[in-house]
Amino acid sequence: MQLVVARIGRAHGIKGEVTVEVRTDEPELRLAPGAVLATDPASAGPLTIETGRVHSGRLLLRFEGVRDRNAAEALRNTLLIADVDPDERPEEPDEFYDHQLIDLDVVLADGTVIGRITEVSHLPFQDLLVVERPDGGEVMIPFVEEIVTDVDLAEQKAVVVPPPGLIDDRAEIVSSREEDGA
Repeated sequence: MQLVVARIGRAHGIKGEVTVEVRTDEPELRLAPGAVLATDPASAGPLTIETGRVHSGRLLLRFEGVRDRNAAEALRNTLLIADVDPDERPEEPDEFYDHQLIDLDVVLADGTVIGRITEVSHLPFQDLLVVERPDGGEVMIPFVEEIVTDVDLAEQKAVVVPPPGLIDDRAEIVSSREEDGA
């Protein structure tokens, strides 16, 4: 199975380094020197990581054969793809690969079906589960412990306890203004 583990950003410096947007919880494993990664578009790769370092909070990589800024800039927006055993599980019990979550049923604690996970959207501050409702609509559910209380891969379901208004129109409107008759 192939998983996207990073997206190449802009060139850094003049010696062929690039910034990368990490899309894996295991960059030390997936983006280590010597790793050979497929690419999207395929014509850009495969790429072999020569060196990696963190600079100002960003991961910088250099690939074999990429020696200057122009060659590095030509790789911009290329996705890096790792081959992963489909039975492999993350080390932490409460972590999941995207492919494990896709197609899980999403249900309330009482068993009411909300829909099916069709996508995991990775945003800078949190991940969102994109859930297709039975009526064809979509709802986005923050993938946080307070809302997604249980993921059961054996049962192929995710249990959610959504706040009011997240999956329905029954939002609670609370005002901090006091009713003073004005």
